Amino acid sequence: MTISSTTIKNSYSANGSQTVFAYSFKILDQADIDVIIRASTGTETVKSLTTHYSVSGVGSASGGNITFGTAPLNTETVVLRRATTQTQTVDLVENDPFTAETVEGAFDRSIMIAQETQEEVDRSLKISRTNTMASTEFTVDAATRASKILGFDTAGNLSVTSELGSFKGNWSASTVYGARDIVKDTSTNNIFIANTGHTSSGSTPLTTNTDNAKWDLLVDAASATTSQNAAAASATAAASSATAASGSATTATTKEGLASTSATNAATSETNAGNSATAAASSATAAAGSASAAAATFDLFDDAYLGAKSSNPSVDNDGDALADGALYFDTTNDVMKVYNLASTTWLQLTPTVTNQNNINTVAGISGAISAVNSNATNINAVNANSANINTVATNNTNVTNVGGSIASVNTAAANLTSINSFANTYLGPSSSAPTADPDGSALDVGDLYFDTTLNVMKVYSSGGWVTAASAVNGTSNRFHYSISSSTTTVTGADDNSKTLAYDAGFVDVYLNGVRLTEGDITTTSGSSIVFASAIGVSGTDEVDVVAYGTFQLTNFSITAANDTPASLGTAGQALIVNPAGNALIFANASSAEVYGFNKTYTAQTLYRTVTVAGGKFVIDGVSQDTLELYEGNTYRFDVSDSSTSSHPFRFATAADAAGSTEYTTGVTTSGSQGSAGAYVQIVVATGAPTLYYYCSSHSGMGGTANTTSPALNTLIVTTTDGGDDNITSATYAGFDDVIYAATGHAFSIDSNGDLIDTI
Repeated sequence: MTISSTTIKNSYSANGSQTVFAYSFKILDQADIDVIIRASTGTETVKSLTTHYSVSGVGSASGGNITFGTAPLNTETVVLRRATTQTQTVDLVENDPFTAETVEGAFDRSIMIAQETQEEVDRSLKISRTNTMASTEFTVDAATRASKILGFDTAGNLSVTSELGSFKGNWSASTVYGARDIVKDTSTNNIFIANTGHTSSGSTPLTTNTDNAKWDLLVDAASATTSQNAAAASATAAASSATAASGSATTATTKEGLASTSATNAATSETNAGNSATAAASSATAAAGSASAAAATFDLFDDAYLGAKSSNPSVDNDGDALADGALYFDTTNDVMKVYNLASTTWLQLTPTVTNQNNINTVAGISGAISAVNSNATNINAVNANSANINTVATNNTNVTNVGGSIASVNTAAANLTSINSFANTYLGPSSSAPTADPDGSALDVGDLYFDTTLNVMKVYSSGGWVTAASAVNGTSNRFHYSISSSTTTVTGADDNSKTLAYDAGFVDVYLNGVRLTEGDITTTSGSSIVFASAIGVSGTDEVDVVAYGTFQLTNFSITAANDTPASLGTAGQALIVNPAGNALIFANASSAEVYGFNKTYTAQTLYRTVTVAGGKFVIDGVSQDTLELYEGNTYRFDVSDSSTSSHPFRFATAADAAGSTEYTTGVTTSGSQGSAGAYVQIVVATGAPTLYYYCSSHSGMGGTANTTSPALNTLIVTTTDGGDDNITSATYAGFDDVIYAATGHAFSIDSNGDLIDTI
């Protein structure tokens, strides 16, 4: 089946009664379609299959129908969009049928997913095919992007720009403002935006505030207000002038007659008026000169003394630069200040009330100050040793403790030679062998140190450092390592987090249950096992280490032991408990003993790793390996590798279970194949038939698993214990072998299966 249409979405306007809506595209599963209801407000809700609707027409090239349980409202829009599950479910097995339907189904799924991706791309913002943008990425994190605007930088690339700003109301002192915070200056009504984060101080107006450089003017309301007031004043003046002009016109008409009458008088007085005018002009000139001089003097004073202010002014009262020596009274600190032009700073002329109180206090203790001054040399000497004095003060408790134990200190001093001698005998803990005593002298025979690497005490002998105690705590210590990669050295922590440590020459090493000989390994370091050939090359090798504790007994006389006679007995006698059972005595030794032997097999748990390659099971790296399964043993097959996920590992009494059923005796499974920890385990039953391992889903993948009786590996010895124990006839009849000998024999089986008799 081909995909001949690019349609993946249908949209309908609901009418409040229609419940069936058609979709015109193919879907592979009823879950492969999104049913979306869009409200008139723009809110989109994805409906749930079965809960809100059902689907028909799955797999049809022409599509099918969506049937709602409740009809969508007439204000809603129904959108049906294909949403194919983005998985690849075709698993082609070697030599299986290869049908056209399987291949076309996989191709159809790929094309559907591509069409759905293209539909999403078509709805995205993008630049045209002939346009370019060097970068469509931005790298700032979510915290940095918060409340910012997405825009374009000077190169036309995407950029996360600054936020618009946050209005914080009226400006106030001692307030934390962030960059781009917006405030109102209530003294001028100007609007400012912060260019730097800071804590505010001082007072308004912000144009003269100490932090004025941290604010940028957004709205100049003060200038607008000034212009508004000036315009209003001009309008008022114009109206007044108009009124005055109208009144003057009336007055001029009324006075016209009087003017003629007064003309003669005016002429007569003309001469007198001229004389008076000259005098008045002279007086006016003198008055104007005096006024100018007074104004100039006041301006100089106003620029020299700026009056009372709450903070240091930055300009004089005319807005000009401050003059050297300018004065003002600081109302915040109640002091007079003078301006130093050379350093451009305001200097305090008088002390504050607090400072004056301090001055008065100093004046009252002038004698004590003079006394301190006369001891300046001693004070300087103390200051020069302040570090040592502080050290002593810090350790005051220790100093007090030493003082309280001064007798012990004196004793230690009197015995310092012995203390130093001990320090040169026991050298303390060390991760490596010391090469000299703590005082630098040569090592002496008998010196001791504790090896923190191997956790053993060592003593210095004429041949160097040797172990003074066993590395093994007790009679033995066991370690287990699972080696799955090529290696020749096993060391450090084992599978149970125990660090390998042993006494050289007192250790047994087993590889996959087989004891190794000296030619296979090197065991001389006490902390590592070195293999002659690499292990872990194919699959997982199991290494078991048994370290034996070693010790030496001090020679001593048997007569010196507790509860023994004061003197030795006669030749051939042995030390036994007396008939009363309350003491040891020397008596003739028993010479008759029965030793009965039984050989058995001790079952083991062995591990195998299973993978799949080339359509075959691979056991510990060997494809279709023939397995030898000993009766009584437990075999755990690790099937956690992902290659086994679709190939169930099973047992049967015929290859591929042909003519038989799955063999389940003693078989258990755990976990899902291909997942961590998954395994198939079989405990081989006594008399189990020849088995075959196989894949229950695909043929030809498995191999043979022979089940055989193992060689006996454990010896059980039963004795009469010097005549103290009785052996029944039934027990005696069950012995594999019997010998008669004197007491004192110990029997064991070596790695070759030979019987060893130790006397």
